[in-house]
Amino acid sequence: MTKLEYDKEQIEKIIDKVVERTMRMDMTWDWPCGVAYYGICQAYEATKNEKYLNLLKDRVDEYIDLGLPSWTVNTCAMGHCMLTLYEHTKDETYLDIAKSKIEYLTKDALRFGDNVLQHTVSVNNDFPEQCWADTLFMAAFFLLRAGVLLKDESLIDDALNQYYWHIKYLQDDSTGLFYHGYNNITGDHMSGFYWGRANAWAAYTMSMVGKVLPECYLYPKFLDIVGSLNEQLASIKLLQTENGLWRTILDDKDSYEEVSASCGIAAAMINKGNPLHIKYLNKATKGILENISEDGRVLNVSGGTAVMKDRDGYRNISRDWIQGWGQGLALAYLAGLLDYDNNRSDGAL
Repeated sequence: MTKLEYDKEQIEKIIDKVVERTMRMDMTWDWPCGVAYYGICQAYEATKNEKYLNLLKDRVDEYIDLGLPSWTVNTCAMGHCMLTLYEHTKDETYLDIAKSKIEYLTKDALRFGDNVLQHTVSVNNDFPEQCWADTLFMAAFFLLRAGVLLKDESLIDDALNQYYWHIKYLQDDSTGLFYHGYNNITGDHMSGFYWGRANAWAAYTMSMVGKVLPECYLYPKFLDIVGSLNEQLASIKLLQTENGLWRTILDDKDSYEEVSASCGIAAAMINKGNPLHIKYLNKATKGILENISEDGRVLNVSGGTAVMKDRDGYRNISRDWIQGWGQGLALAYLAGLLDYDNNRSDGAL
């Protein structure tokens, strides 16, 4: 019988190195920090190492003292660690910040069509009526977690609506893969590539819905999420490279292997808990561990990427530097390995 192959003690040591290296980064209150600190939260949940929670608390308190920025879709990614800090400390300061992000997303954030959140990276109208897969992590997943924590069905409904329309706009019916973005004004996917990290944002956040939403099967739109994820993972597993990774353009054999996308995709498979994926996960574990340095830096992570104009635009994004999203998605995967046996199956859905 095929089993998930990993050394628990080794994974815990690597998690510790990645957390320590992540906390040495001078990230400000924005999405790279939000993804990185989400990963540390996941590491805490899987290991119960109080050091991780205390490191986060001290850093977040420092940020608060320095003053917080204006909210955008991307800065709402920091809402994830606000929720985790509140859950474990009961300090209302963190919940109040999370609530201010919720207020921004529900009342002030730019939307189009059926209340779909427009992707924003600043206080400006950056990408008019554009839907990006990134928003699923930065905002939709955050709204879902907040709705469950606060027992607010309107937030849950809004979050599931974001998933529903992002699936409709971004998933290619013929391949099951996700495009990076959709332009509602022009009615197209712009350059139209299956960007690796976009697929990771989609797969990972969809895989988390059933884990965080009680009685998820009672929400009709959850069935769309499950169907979408099933189709995506069935296709994406076949694009795994011999090194156990996925490429920055998934179906382009001339584009480089990209580790943040690989971590997010593999973490989605972990969450899904389908035994047919175990052989792909074992390859992914080997490939991912080979891309974590001795000092905890996650290697070969592409830089921040807009919806690029052409294939070379994606192929030539630098992967030379440490990135918060690489650290965070790697931690989410490693934490998922440790927590695999505790996964709640979605049954036959």
